[in-house]
Amino acid sequence: MGQPDRHQAIEEKSTRSLLSVWEVVELARHANRPYSLDFLQRWAPDFVELHGDRLTGDDPALVAGVGTWHGRTVMFMGHQKGRSLADRVSRNWGMMHPEGYRKALRLARQAAKFGFPIVTLIDTPGAYPGASAEERGIASAIGTAIQEWFQIPVPVVCAVIGEGGSGGALGLAVADRVLMLENAIYSVASPESAASIVWRDNSLKVEAAEQLQITSRDLIAMGVVEEIVPEPGGAAHSNHDATAQVLGEAIWRNLEPLLKQRPGDLLQHRYERFRYIDSLVTAHPQFGPKVEPRLVS
Repeated sequence: MGQPDRHQAIEEKSTRSLLSVWEVVELARHANRPYSLDFLQRWAPDFVELHGDRLTGDDPALVAGVGTWHGRTVMFMGHQKGRSLADRVSRNWGMMHPEGYRKALRLARQAAKFGFPIVTLIDTPGAYPGASAEERGIASAIGTAIQEWFQIPVPVVCAVIGEGGSGGALGLAVADRVLMLENAIYSVASPESAASIVWRDNSLKVEAAEQLQITSRDLIAMGVVEEIVPEPGGAAHSNHDATAQVLGEAIWRNLEPLLKQRPGDLLQHRYERFRYIDSLVTAHPQFGPKVEPRLVS
């Protein structure tokens, strides 16, 4: 069966909630899936991209800037993989370098200074693992980002729109509320990496995906995310406009009540949210609390 036919078959199964974990992985990685800029251009036509970490340079793998949304100025940030081969190479397939995390923190501090809420969109296989990133301190950049996001005193809502890979995702996902598109994935490592680490054989990626509990239904059952946002037509790539509309409505619905909270309360609840997740992993590394998944209509 050709690849287009396989994708069509997966989409048809998706509408009936019959997808295997690996089929969800394939949809999360679909080449025509909407990326961060596809959403931002629809939500905030006046979006202005901002560049640079004021230390090393700019990272095209992270699109970040301000735009008007629901009558408010919002700071938007998101991984951007790129469509054409040249764009993908330029953006490093959405895998951020250290300067990307430093750029995100710089703009988060600007948002805090002016009282702008922040929306982050996650879609990355992970942080860039190459020698150049290691030389410039990728581990330190991610660790600092995770730590400092807990000190940003404005509302932060995150949505996993495709792949949410490891620390590369978490460096933008320390938020008050975390949403996932229905066929997105969010994991401690990619299935290929997990198979290589555990079994020293990345051909066992399908088996690894089954064990990792990376789908939206797994993660909402564990309490790691707050909402699953359904994908129109069974797959986000089939209708970018409809996906942007339903995701935008879900993000705003979660963001609006946070705008009324005091900064101290936001920070305390953010801390408690992640301490709760940590307690789940410590006490129940495989399961977590069992609750019924809830699709947002």
